[in-house]
Amino acid sequence: MSAAPATEQPTAYVNARLMDPATGRDTPGALLSLNGKIADLGADLFSGGVPDGIPTIDCNGHILAPGLIDMRVHLGEPGEEHKDTIASATAAAAAGGITTLICLPNTNPPIDDVSLIEFMARRAREKGLVKIYPYAAITRDCAGTELAEMGILAEAGAMGFTDGQRALANSLVMRRALSYASTFDLLIMQHPEDPELVKEGVMNEGEVATRLGLSGIPSAAEPIMVARDMRLVEITGARYHAGHISTADAIDIVRRAKARGLPVTCDTAPHYFTLNETAVGNYRTFAKTSPPLRSEEDRLAVIEGLKDGTIDAIASDHTPQDQDSKRLPFAQAECGIAGLETLLPLSLALYHSGEMTLLDVLGKLTANPADLLRLDEGRLAVGAPADLVVIDPDRPWRIDPDSFLSKSKNSPFDGHPVQGGAEKTVVGLRMVFDRTS
Repeated sequence: MSAAPATEQPTAYVNARLMDPATGRDTPGALLSLNGKIADLGADLFSGGVPDGIPTIDCNGHILAPGLIDMRVHLGEPGEEHKDTIASATAAAAAGGITTLICLPNTNPPIDDVSLIEFMARRAREKGLVKIYPYAAITRDCAGTELAEMGILAEAGAMGFTDGQRALANSLVMRRALSYASTFDLLIMQHPEDPELVKEGVMNEGEVATRLGLSGIPSAAEPIMVARDMRLVEITGARYHAGHISTADAIDIVRRAKARGLPVTCDTAPHYFTLNETAVGNYRTFAKTSPPLRSEEDRLAVIEGLKDGTIDAIASDHTPQDQDSKRLPFAQAECGIAGLETLLPLSLALYHSGEMTLLDVLGKLTANPADLLRLDEGRLAVGAPADLVVIDPDRPWRIDPDSFLSKSKNSPFDGHPVQGGAEKTVVGLRMVFDRTS
């Protein structure tokens, strides 16, 4: 879907349920945007009617919230444009209510140089419907040995540093990265998985893997890496973030680290609180992820970690894969789920099941990632960017990957019933998605 033409006219959003997790606001009201910023909002705004000449968007009583911030997205561009491009991924993001996405650096070539950050910024301006910010690699070529020029990359716009889908396994290199990051107050993000324990494993180690005759990945691979990193954070004092956390033991380690006051955060993805290892079923490669889908005990622990605040954010971990990469024997198939368009509805299931309040769920998708990344987005406040999503939290539908705007359709949620989704998505001056148009 193409974006509507930009306009500097004020726009009134009326008949809305204003929800702002950053402040706990949940009231009926209206909002006024001007020049891409929120100019005013509140329960009494436009109580006497919208003045003539101001374009008006009727929210029909639905939620008006800050646009979602997806802090873990794999883009196919550059290098794998047949799987996704900036244009297709941002169209999918807009359809999912996401107004800001942070892309991982494991592109081809990896984002380990200022020229790649500049390339991403230029392509985002030219082709993107939503905002794109990049992470940069911790190490050159994401190879885990030589540190990238982190200071220069941060000045160029890197939001944080990670080797993407690769764990930084070398303890000395990680200590050096954390020490450098601490000096300049940079964020280090880890893929928490001990590669020596993963080796040739292709799914979670346990009864299901044994029955299917597939090599298992022990769940201990995750907490072992997280525990090591906590020791290094203690030494260095650096800001550290564990991506797509998936095991009860790792969550407990983070919980205890936070209790000790360490500057540690983490996120998870919807498939880790929605599915367990049985989703692999009869060798379903669309359910092959990294880290793998875990046990039911771990799935419930992820939900508990979200409820008690140990897990700070929910990210899609969008990893587009084409048919040729997925329709292979399980051991040879690539990992990953296309998740931009299912992030919101799958997260809303936590609300519909009574596990979390609606504000808490939306907080994991807006204010929390904004705070972690020190972004101005993610809140309804005067002067904040008018990046908005209108959400119908109750609309029933079934996920249909064939309808995804992403080039890749690799989702294990085909036919999965959900409630709620984005009705309209606005980025500053532009309506980038309208479900009814």
